[in-house]
Amino acid sequence: MSKTALKASIIATSSNCHGCATVAAVCQHGYLMNDTDYMRAALDMASRALAAGEVPVGAVVVMSGEIIGRGFNAPISRHDPTAHAEMSALRDAARHRGNYRLVDCELFVTLEPCLMCAGAVMHARIARLVYGASDPKTGACGSVVDAFAEKLLNHHTEVTSGVLAEQCGAILSDFFAERRAEQKKGRGNV
Repeated sequence: MSKTALKASIIATSSNCHGCATVAAVCQHGYLMNDTDYMRAALDMASRALAAGEVPVGAVVVMSGEIIGRGFNAPISRHDPTAHAEMSALRDAARHRGNYRLVDCELFVTLEPCLMCAGAVMHARIARLVYGASDPKTGACGSVVDAFAEKLLNHHTEVTSGVLAEQCGAILSDFFAERRAEQKKGRGNV
């Protein structure tokens, strides 16, 4: 699937009710938002990363059913190793609230957070983390390590995994397959 078709597909799936793409607790047509809807909003953010040539990971922070923070991967363009989707969404939400503590908030992210992002989730006091695809290389929610299971830590975030895992994994798999094909094609011309 091309980048344009994939982006259009993600945006189309972000609409649930009569074509309404409003992202709030209840859209204008009375549709109650759920984990799947918020993960679709995170996928929309991942499509922005994809369009910018970044690894397509997106995240949103939700408080009382309203998205108050959004972010997507941008470490390459920002020359910043901490510019992960989760970090950007947490920063955006903290600015929105005027407080770095995001108590009673939920973070939805398309890929299992790394250890750095898991630490930020804990420091922000996020109540619940929801992620789509597991990350067998750097996942800190059980795939490689489980930072959230450490009983000695003073904050414990509830973790839900696998929401829209197939779609979240597909955007990443397609991105890396395209990258490998480009690299292979480049080596063939040398």
